[in-house]
Amino acid sequence: MRKAQITRNTRETQIALTLELDGSDTRKIDTGVGFLNHMLELFAVHAGLGLTVSCKGDTEVDFHHSVEDVGICLGQAFKAALGDKKGIARFADRVVPMDECCAQIALDISGRPYLNFRAKLAGKIGEFDAELVEEFWRAFAFHAGVNLYIALLAEGNLHHEAECIFKGVAKCVQDAVKIVSDAVPSSKGVL
Repeated sequence: MRKAQITRNTRETQIALTLELDGSDTRKIDTGVGFLNHMLELFAVHAGLGLTVSCKGDTEVDFHHSVEDVGICLGQAFKAALGDKKGIARFADRVVPMDECCAQIALDISGRPYLNFRAKLAGKIGEFDAELVEEFWRAFAFHAGVNLYIALLAEGNLHHEAECIFKGVAKCVQDAVKIVSDAVPSSKGVL
């Protein structure tokens, strides 16, 4: 079972996160940020992951620290759960619609962190600053060691824009972590 547990305690957040890559439907998410809970729930469902998250953050300041630190922890857990990455598909890409919106996502579990984020999410989704979607995926990509490309092909309602991005990344994660061989998918022999 590819699984990892991460804890992170700072002056801004206290986080406990467990990630299971293989076939678990265990999901319990409480980040203190309602919209992030919703996005993580649908991310876990559409990626076919088990995910538990508990975050106590300084949300009286704003949601930034909680969102970024949960992204850091999810990235660290993802990297740890993959281990040596032996046999994974490694690459994935998807185009995912959400009503009037559509996102294109590409993922390479390369060990080289990079985020290319081409979406202009700005404004509020309830109390949530839409720009935090980019901060979340940057934290994830850099701590997971993945190359992540996110482009919004069709804009619309901010909730829908964020949702198609999270669902698109979820489907790429599901595709890229599948075991498809018994070798490390790299000409170098390591990732």
